[in-house]
Amino acid sequence: MAACIRMYESNNFYQDTTLPGNAAICGNRTASQPNALNPVAQQLLNDLSMATPRISGFYAATKREVAGVTLYGVAQCAETITKSGCQDCLTVAYKNIEGCLPKYAEGRAVDAACFMRYSDRDFFADNKTTDITPFLGGGELVVVLYAGSSNKKKAVIIGDVVGGVGLLLIVLALFLWYRLSRKPKAAERGNILGATELGGPVSYRLKDLKIATQDFNESNKLGEGGFGDVYKGTLKNGHVVAVKKLAIFSSRAKANFETEVRLISNVHHRNLIRLLGCSNKGADLLLVYEYMANGSLERYLYGDKRGMLNWKQRFDIIFGTARGLAYLHEQFHVCIIHRDIKSSNILLDDEFQPKIADFGLVRLLPEDQSHVSTKFAGTLGYTAPEYAIHGHLTEKVNVYSFGVVVLEIISGRRSNDMQIEPVTEYLLEKAWKLHKTGMPEKLVDETLDPNEYNEQEVKKIIEIALMCTQSPVNLRPTMSEVVVMLLCDHGTDARLLAGLLSLAWVRVHQRTHP
Repeated sequence: MAACIRMYESNNFYQDTTLPGNAAICGNRTASQPNALNPVAQQLLNDLSMATPRISGFYAATKREVAGVTLYGVAQCAETITKSGCQDCLTVAYKNIEGCLPKYAEGRAVDAACFMRYSDRDFFADNKTTDITPFLGGGELVVVLYAGSSNKKKAVIIGDVVGGVGLLLIVLALFLWYRLSRKPKAAERGNILGATELGGPVSYRLKDLKIATQDFNESNKLGEGGFGDVYKGTLKNGHVVAVKKLAIFSSRAKANFETEVRLISNVHHRNLIRLLGCSNKGADLLLVYEYMANGSLERYLYGDKRGMLNWKQRFDIIFGTARGLAYLHEQFHVCIIHRDIKSSNILLDDEFQPKIADFGLVRLLPEDQSHVSTKFAGTLGYTAPEYAIHGHLTEKVNVYSFGVVVLEIISGRRSNDMQIEPVTEYLLEKAWKLHKTGMPEKLVDETLDPNEYNEQEVKKIIEIALMCTQSPVNLRPTMSEVVVMLLCDHGTDARLLAGLLSLAWVRVHQRTHP
């Protein structure tokens, strides 16, 4: 029977053959005749690794009976790879599965594009076997008997030229494999040709990232931030990535770098930017992320792309951002606090779906669910007062920032922009004032077509944003509650209405300049 493998990934992995993480899985039964099983299994698996790439469909199932031992074997490659790719994958699989011999009566090997299995018990029907003999080698020795003039039989061995050359190549390959296998293994490096979330974070070489970014040329700079600049890079296979050059030089950051990268690379969600890998060789710490061609939300709200987002796109961005934060807070195996949610850290993919970026500020939430930090990490105008003033950090800090970003998305204005006539005030102050006077819809971006949106829906979302920015931390909803409220009809959301009754007219960040 064939192996059943199902996988999905955001990158094109159809040509991947072997990746870090390939391994053998040995059965729990010990072989009754290990000495007899070992040579039979090695020969069978070697034959399968040679024959399978030459068979149409890259699949073979066969059995071998020698000295009272019957062994069953299967090998298969994904049909998306080449013949040589299948050979490479099965070579690695064969080397891995040898670790199960001779102790175990069954073993499997799994890699990115192939599967191999052996067992002393039949796991496929006899009529499903494949005759692999025609696919095994270059030639054979032929013995010809003839009568000579002396009337004696002479045996002349005629070696097939192709067979001789093939045998020689096999001997040379085995010799090279033996020599290389005796050398100490070099530290495994990431493949600059691409990365896969199934294989974990890639360790990129600094020189490859310099080539990809043209030595971090200014023309490739995508943006600047307090924790480093971001550059566009093109890998050798043509894949475009974003390379963040961290401006962190402390010994503590260096020591924790790989641990944090491993954590972040395990965060997979459609609304979170994927971390592909890193480089920490030399003086610079580099993070390699997937590239978003549409850039940041900031550009579309009050930058060069202002006015291009319609109401549906804005709602989708609000909802997607809420889902991404809910995942970080409550659905990942540890609670992750971003600390710097703002419009420039929300990137847009080709379909204008949001992806939260910049995990350089991520820290794990301690067991007591609170954290007091003497170092402020965030952006004024988006930061909750308890964190900006006292350094008190919980996931509700992100909830507050999310509320501010929602107001920006609806209004098309910066949170810290005070150029509002006739009264000079911050966006959050303006939103609270309009809510108090019963006219929150007046906050809506003037570039939006009034026929595209429903005023009641806009009013509901503004009220949700204001709930998120309440000064008492315990009155702010969780992000999972925000997701539910965004999906609810305004008239049926009792929790939202009850929360609004408790809203107090407060001024957050009064006259505070970023």
